[in-house]
Amino acid sequence: MAASSDRIMLGPLVAAIDQGTSSTRFLVFNAKTAELLSHHQVEIKQSFPKEGWVEEDPKEILHSVYECMERTCEKMTQLNIDISNIKAIGVTNQRETTLIWDKMTGEPLYNAIVWLDLRTQSTVERLISKTPGRNKNHLKHKTGLPISTYFSAVKLRWLLDNVPEVREAVQSDRAMFGTVDSWLIWSLTGGKSGGVHCTDVTNASRTMLFNIHTMDWDPELCQYFDIPMEILPKVRSSSEIYGLMKSGSLTGVPISGCLGDQSAALVGQMCFQDGQAKNTYGTGCFLLRNTGLKPVMSEHGLLTTVAYKLGRDKPACYALEGSVAIAGAVVQWLKDNLGIVQSSTEIENLAATVGTSYGCYFVPAFSGLYAPYWEPSARGLLLCRVPPRCELVGLCLFLPQILDAMNQDSGIPLTQLQVDGGMTSNRLLMQLQADILCIPVVKPSMPETTALGAAMAAGAAEGVSVWSLRPEDLSAVTSEKFEPQINPEESEFRYARWKKAVQKAMNWETTEPITNGNGTCVRLPRGPTQPTNAPPPSFQGGRSRRALSVMST
Repeated sequence: MAASSDRIMLGPLVAAIDQGTSSTRFLVFNAKTAELLSHHQVEIKQSFPKEGWVEEDPKEILHSVYECMERTCEKMTQLNIDISNIKAIGVTNQRETTLIWDKMTGEPLYNAIVWLDLRTQSTVERLISKTPGRNKNHLKHKTGLPISTYFSAVKLRWLLDNVPEVREAVQSDRAMFGTVDSWLIWSLTGGKSGGVHCTDVTNASRTMLFNIHTMDWDPELCQYFDIPMEILPKVRSSSEIYGLMKSGSLTGVPISGCLGDQSAALVGQMCFQDGQAKNTYGTGCFLLRNTGLKPVMSEHGLLTTVAYKLGRDKPACYALEGSVAIAGAVVQWLKDNLGIVQSSTEIENLAATVGTSYGCYFVPAFSGLYAPYWEPSARGLLLCRVPPRCELVGLCLFLPQILDAMNQDSGIPLTQLQVDGGMTSNRLLMQLQADILCIPVVKPSMPETTALGAAMAAGAAEGVSVWSLRPEDLSAVTSEKFEPQINPEESEFRYARWKKAVQKAMNWETTEPITNGNGTCVRLPRGPTQPTNAPPPSFQGGRSRRALSVMST
């Protein structure tokens, strides 16, 4: 923190709202040095009404943003930092999470359906069944995405099919759809009294309704999902003034940056060159590789997504993405279901005492498998005798397959991987990752790269212009590098064994007949309904508990 006599000379500041799956944060950066000056964080509750369902309260999300903003402003005032120096606010958010609200009352019409949610599996199967050849990649030429439970369009389709209040609001022209960024920007810029209904290209590209070539909503895609285009937000660039704050301590400050969290991390890691890549270890795990001005369509199970568009008149850049549904969420599973740890910091200490995984293999497919399989029927699998270290190895072993796919799709092998996210504080995990990938893993000393990316986009917006994104003006980033310490043959052996474990995790979620111990043909029953505040069904209860298969090696 700067000394008291220096604080007057801080110059322009830029703030960022970082609204993630498990928490909301508000952070303030010095626009000239990228130094983090102050922040506040509030946890977000999740509810699990039924097996496979994951929801959050949109009003709690919004209130958490206001609380974080006000508390951060209070902290800055105590530090003798003038909050009037905050010249812009950026927004970064959990992506595919889907909300719909009433524009007349400002009230949500249903809880936010979180990106991890699996309720739409039957919707996905129905949509795929009407494609030629039952092809889940039928829309990929426009969207860059497979038809999957992951993306917003199928969640919105479920809301229209199953929630009468949503259907009525749509029919009476009162409904607004958005991802979390849209809900926040609309609410913060006035809500029902003139709020701005918009999203940016990175979040729009995760809906399956957005054409990544024309950079706009696609009428044919909307027709395919039978979603009225009138409820969609206006698509804007990732760096421009959307509107002004209408309440709170920062009233009048422009909101001028918006990036989905993984794109924000790519910007915050300054991966602006074709071929640069970063991996974020959050609730899930997300590897993005910048592919420049042309979208690269993956032939190996990756997503093609919009990386950023840093200005209305600037070109869009694209990325290949490998998405893993569960990473940091494993900590909750270890804590709440196995009782092995009480906090994330204990995992590193416990794993370090074991020394080796002793042939243990862990597949954290609690919400199905994402890239490169896109198999929602998969479930978590643990093959081991001594478990404490294998959870870390399991998280690391997802990435070689994604990295191989990226190298094949791009034709250029990645030589190092930049990393960020909460789990990068686990140095053992980072070393294991370098060993398994056989390339260096580079962790920045300032871990808040997602929020930093949103702040950079906001500060660089036309009309704000307090943050230069020219390469020669960007602050040098100090980092820690983890070099591989095992030979490639050992890494390949671990990887091959783990892929066998992945195959055993497939097709657990099924209603196909199976045979019981007496040779009688039975059907697996649907799992029981979970109480509202139960842990995720992927972690406990019903068939999902059986699906976490534990096999002796």
